[in-house]
Amino acid sequence: MKLLKVILLFCVFILSISSNVSAASKNRYYYEKQGTAIWEVPVKEKVVAITFDDGPNDLYTPQVLDLLKKYNAKATFFLIGERVTRYPEVALREIEEGHEVANHTFSHARLQYLSDEQIRNQLQKTHEAIINATHVEPVLFRPPFGYYSERSINAVHELGYLTVMWSWHQDTFDWSNPGVYKIVSNVLKDTRKGDIVLFHDHGGDRTQTIDALKQILPALQKQGYSFVTVSQLLELKAGVKLPKF
Repeated sequence: MKLLKVILLFCVFILSISSNVSAASKNRYYYEKQGTAIWEVPVKEKVVAITFDDGPNDLYTPQVLDLLKKYNAKATFFLIGERVTRYPEVALREIEEGHEVANHTFSHARLQYLSDEQIRNQLQKTHEAIINATHVEPVLFRPPFGYYSERSINAVHELGYLTVMWSWHQDTFDWSNPGVYKIVSNVLKDTRKGDIVLFHDHGGDRTQTIDALKQILPALQKQGYSFVTVSQLLELKAGVKLPKF
C-alpha cells in the first residue's frame, strides 16, 4: 500500500513501544503493543477525535458536516462501502471540508461470521468505493459492532489497515437514541486528552446525535479542546508529519 499506510503503522509502533504489557495477554493492550489496533491516543495537547460510523447518510451527514464547519472541527468518518456508492457526493464533501474517511466494511458485516477471504473482500470493495468517490485512499478501519478477534485484526492488518476502536468511556450509545442529555453526559463527564469518541451518522433517526453535537462541540471548545482526525492524533503522538485530509 502507499507510503501513508507505512507512516501510520510506524506512528502506532512508536506509540506502543513504551508499553510494558505482556504479549501473552491478548486483550486490548496486546494489540496496542503490537501496533495493529488502537482505542485512544493519549497526548499532551487538549485534542479529541470525534468519529462517525455507518454513513454516508444523505439526511444526517450533511447536518453533521454543517456543525463541524461551524465549530472548525475535524472528524473521521468510518464509511459503509455500499452507502458510498449511493451517496458519493456526501463522501466527497467530507474530504473537501478537511475530514478523514475510513473503512467500515461494505455491508456493515459481522466479521465473526466471515472467512478471512470474505473479510478481505468487504474491505477491498469499500476501499475501491471510497477511492472512486473521494480520490483518497483510506488507511483506517473500524469493525462493525466493535467486534474484533486476533484473526480479524490480523486479516485487516495484512491489508495495510490499522484497526481503530474508541475510548471505552466515550461510547455515546447514540445508536440507541438514549436521549440528548444522556449522549451529552456520556461525552462531557470524563473527557481526556487524546480520546476517540464514537458517534453515528446513519442507522436510524440521528436527530438526537445532531442535537447532542450542538451542545458537545461548544462545551468542549470552552474547555479548550480542539477536534482532530484520528490520523492527526497519531501525528501528535509520534511526531511524524502526515498529509492533511
